[in-house]
Amino acid sequence: MSRSDQDFAQDFVARFLFEELDIRGAFVRLGKTWRGMQARRDYAATVRDLLGEMTATAVLIGGNLKQPGRLTFQLKGHGPIGLLVIDCTAQLHLRGMAQAAADVAPAPVSQLFGGGHLSLILQNESAREPYQSLVPATGDSIAEIFEHYLQQSEQQPARLLLAADEQHACGLFLQKLPGADTRDADGWARIELLTATLTPAEMKTLPVAELLGRIFPEEAVRLFKPRPVVYDCPEDRAKVCNMLRSLGRGEIEAILAEKGEVIVHDDICNHAYRFGVADLDELFPPAVPEPRTLH
Repeated sequence: MSRSDQDFAQDFVARFLFEELDIRGAFVRLGKTWRGMQARRDYAATVRDLLGEMTATAVLIGGNLKQPGRLTFQLKGHGPIGLLVIDCTAQLHLRGMAQAAADVAPAPVSQLFGGGHLSLILQNESAREPYQSLVPATGDSIAEIFEHYLQQSEQQPARLLLAADEQHACGLFLQKLPGADTRDADGWARIELLTATLTPAEMKTLPVAELLGRIFPEEAVRLFKPRPVVYDCPEDRAKVCNMLRSLGRGEIEAILAEKGEVIVHDDICNHAYRFGVADLDELFPPAVPEPRTLH
């Protein structure tokens, strides 16, 4: 592996291939992107770390799509954590959020979500309708839930190692392809055993080329050019204005009379939009009279 370490200074996802095995993989490390997503959220550590693991997983899967598109994962449940949602565009621009109790103690994911389900929505330019999938959230970790999902949807074994804390969200993805057993009958089992030796500290700190070389020292690994990942959740006041206009001036005036202001909160991006009486002309510009025709 000859890729320079400086290529991986930013938040990134990098695909790789075992050249003598029919096994593919990808590695993601998020720092600034992940910190931006959780800023001003005050999540409990358990919720934060699970959201980080799901964020890393969304990038790993989104960066490996055969037909790039906008990918949205939602993990819903009926326990202390009600919702984790991650949205990942074809350009690997991320946004996401969690809805959970204020204080969530560590526990198996199956308990935290209380019999939840995982949904996927994939929208690409070539499809007239988005692809949607809904499956039970089977497993006691984010990794187990997605491994089960991939096994069911692609009929090929996959492994995920995930690690997240306040500073980083990282993940390693491996998938056995159809010809793996023909090329090396023991290859997948060997790669699984070696992968299990990887530690969270290594995932958060080692340059990716060094990381892969350390855990797969005897394997021929081809590392592809990384793709940058960014947190992208800008304010969009114009969109909110259009939504309020659809309610009509009378409805907005009634809210202003009762509340004094209209507040619209964008949960996924954590932006609050405030409108007062002085903003009515912005929402409902006065009609311009048509010019009179002289005869």
